[in-house]
Amino acid sequence: MEKVVILGSGPAGLTAALYTARAFLSPLLIEGPQSGGQLTTTTDVDNFPGFPKGVTGPELIEFMREQVLRFGTRFETRVVEKVTREKDVIRVFCDDEKVLETKTLIVASGASAKYLGLPSEKALMGQGVSACATCDGFFFKDKEIVVVGGGDTAIEEALFLTRFGSKVTIIHRRDSLRASKIMQERAKANKKISFLWNKEVVEVRDVSAGKVTGVVLKDVVDGSISEYPCEGFFLGIGHTPNSRFLDGVVERDSNGYIKTFTGSRTSAPGIFAAGDVQDPVYRQAITAAGSGCMAAIDAERYLESLAEPQ
Repeated sequence: MEKVVILGSGPAGLTAALYTARAFLSPLLIEGPQSGGQLTTTTDVDNFPGFPKGVTGPELIEFMREQVLRFGTRFETRVVEKVTREKDVIRVFCDDEKVLETKTLIVASGASAKYLGLPSEKALMGQGVSACATCDGFFFKDKEIVVVGGGDTAIEEALFLTRFGSKVTIIHRRDSLRASKIMQERAKANKKISFLWNKEVVEVRDVSAGKVTGVVLKDVVDGSISEYPCEGFFLGIGHTPNSRFLDGVVERDSNGYIKTFTGSRTSAPGIFAAGDVQDPVYRQAITAAGSGCMAAIDAERYLESLAEPQ
């Protein structure tokens, strides 16, 4: 029986591991298929406190990992398929048929940005391709940027990017936006924002150059192919929280984000959530780390309550 099991090895999971390990709870951290989470796809991180010259995403994760190992956190690489809870015992079912039993569970499994699935998009990730304007917008000062999408996420990304880019073009596969009216009005009133309607991105260029130089577009109405120059390519088609393995165990919202109450507590006693899996708003490394700290402290206090005589 474990005292604490943590799902996820991004800033939220590693911070939770740091605090629970320092509390002598000997946490077991389960890494998923992408060790370090979304931060490992970010080249430069300039907005994490304590790094005046910046740090790369993989470096930041490695620093955190070394720190939690120092205090005795145990790591295992598995994929979690299901979680159950019965009589204060939480069971974690993994893809290799391993079943873990724990008194508390901290879910920090993150959220996955939605991508178009293009080989060129994947090849240029971190080299001009991004799904986080607040993370990477600073690096596109005075550059021409495109944002793919037509909902609130795309408009929010585009509006934020106008602070940096010389021009921001929203590419949408329909002839009208799905975003809320107020967001549409803000975008259309911004002189830096323009629109390309009824277009789909079929390729991001230029992989051979190792940087984004433009996109190849297909017109969904007449099928014609065209090219559009840009130096930054941002996805604004949303995120998917990695929470399906909690079906029927904790309350989630309509998009799958775990609902938390009074800190990191979920609707199931003993199960806590931190980071992007419960945060559809901020999605930053520093906010994820903060919520990981909260989850660790909440888990420690929950364990203390179990030890108290009834």
